[in-house]
Amino acid sequence: MNYSWKEAFTRVPDITWQDSSTLRHPLSISTLENLRRFLDYVHIKFCLLRPYCELEDYPLVSPQELLPSFESNLYEYQDLPGFSLVAFDRPVDYFQEIFQFDILHCVEDAFSSSSGPASPFEPAIIQQNHDVFLSRLPKVHQDRFKSTFNQDRVTDIRSYPSILPYVLNMDRGHVLAKNSAGDFYTAGIYASFPSDLDSELKRFGLRIGRFKPGDNRIYELNRPFVYQYLMELYGFPITSERRTSAALFSRRLFKMGEDFLIRVLGQSDRTLTTLSSLTPNSLYPQLDKIALVSVAKSQKDQFRELKKGGFLLEHDEPAVILRVHYRQHKYDPQNVRKDRALSVARQEIIHPLTGEVTSAVNLIKDTTLMTLILNDIVKGEYSGRVKYKRNEIVENTETHSKRLKFLYAWLRKHQRRIISYSDEFYTNVTKVLGNYLLDPTLNAEFQHLHQLYHEVWEQYSYIQQARKIKFLEDIKGKHYKGQKLNNLDMLKQAVRILTELKFDLVQYFDSITEHAILLGEGILNDSYLCRTYISPPQDQLTDYGQRIRTYYGRLVKLIDDFKAIRRSRSKTARSRTPAQST
Repeated sequence: MNYSWKEAFTRVPDITWQDSSTLRHPLSISTLENLRRFLDYVHIKFCLLRPYCELEDYPLVSPQELLPSFESNLYEYQDLPGFSLVAFDRPVDYFQEIFQFDILHCVEDAFSSSSGPASPFEPAIIQQNHDVFLSRLPKVHQDRFKSTFNQDRVTDIRSYPSILPYVLNMDRGHVLAKNSAGDFYTAGIYASFPSDLDSELKRFGLRIGRFKPGDNRIYELNRPFVYQYLMELYGFPITSERRTSAALFSRRLFKMGEDFLIRVLGQSDRTLTTLSSLTPNSLYPQLDKIALVSVAKSQKDQFRELKKGGFLLEHDEPAVILRVHYRQHKYDPQNVRKDRALSVARQEIIHPLTGEVTSAVNLIKDTTLMTLILNDIVKGEYSGRVKYKRNEIVENTETHSKRLKFLYAWLRKHQRRIISYSDEFYTNVTKVLGNYLLDPTLNAEFQHLHQLYHEVWEQYSYIQQARKIKFLEDIKGKHYKGQKLNNLDMLKQAVRILTELKFDLVQYFDSITEHAILLGEGILNDSYLCRTYISPPQDQLTDYGQRIRTYYGRLVKLIDDFKAIRRSRSKTARSRTPAQST
């Protein structure tokens, strides 16, 4: 039977941070899935909702922050809770474990051979567990811990909500595992998750072909990409040690075939990130994030639907409890979106009282909201913060310099979505950008900001060209905008796309040209196409076959043009090298 939200209401006390008391009702959780449900309730209630209700200005998470790729956060909110934990679907084997932690003993295990609760060993074991807690707890919290727990069992899962305020005041992680009866309990505190970052990064980079053994230059050039891609697979940007070690520990446990759950709450991202083995037959751990997400009042339909269903929190700023499930992607160097490690699989809004879930309301992939934000940026009406090139925090959009920096960050953040989303969304984006970047009244302003202006145009041009490559990928698969293509239509569309792309190469990108050549050659080398329409003598072809051969020849010519452009760029680059080095 699944552990339910209703059970959590009746069995988890409404504790405060100042006055904790243990549960008095029996509680048994014996599956990892039920443990996750229990932890969802406890962590949402005490680590998200309580601060939201108690703080005057809780920093809600923007829906866009939960869209990959993730950016490192701008601030550390010291007043908010943060923690990391690991749960094993088995008993701990203290000496054999591959990480360090202070062990806590399950009272039931210790006197299982005795006569039950009356065992003389129980008080000593309880006291030993208390001593372990006190040894790692800051002095200011020790007296309250002693008076709160007295002779209570801190390891019992029903005590978990009560020990949580104290666990949050420790620097390191805590451990949950199963006792001899198969039920979960708190098995350890002060855990350090191993982070073999150097070896994992190099192995991963070599495996996907971005590193070469002993080649320092290639390592230097590609290391940022590999590092970001590897971390994003596990739900994080390149960020704090807590989240880095949690990501790499989950990677290691998954490779070992462990059944586990790792959860991290960062004080900067305000997000519960969970990595687990709950999804079978997957290449990576299951990844999801839970956060209190702001709801813009401009999202009128969503706002009305959420309020009607009781999902909306309206303490200060309107918000919802949002869980996002992600899908990891294998690295594909032939995909124009090759930097895409993650995509959103589904989003769920959780009812704060019943735990009911709805997926009917789209918050984070709302293209209307994205277009409104873009409009506000170019008009100078957007208030917020953005990190420009990882080292400069830009607040508001009151000047054109700030607007261009916001645009650069916005285009980088949403690059994959602009490439992949609907024609309607893409048209709206290009209209907004064109009206701003090509506004003749701003020529003088942009001339003074030439470098910034060029960076935004470069990013915008790449997206425009990459969208054509994405269409070419679809055409190679004989599909285009939802329509199935025959061989003639495939060639016609490929010729049209590559013709347009050739004239776009005034702003040249190596990767775009390489993709165009590879995809074009893939179409030309289609075995059925060559065998049926290209190899036979001309006089044996039907009118349909003759037309196919005509477009095939045009495609050959276009691919030759792209190769000539590539050679020309390569010669230009070589000719510049001596000058650049002097």
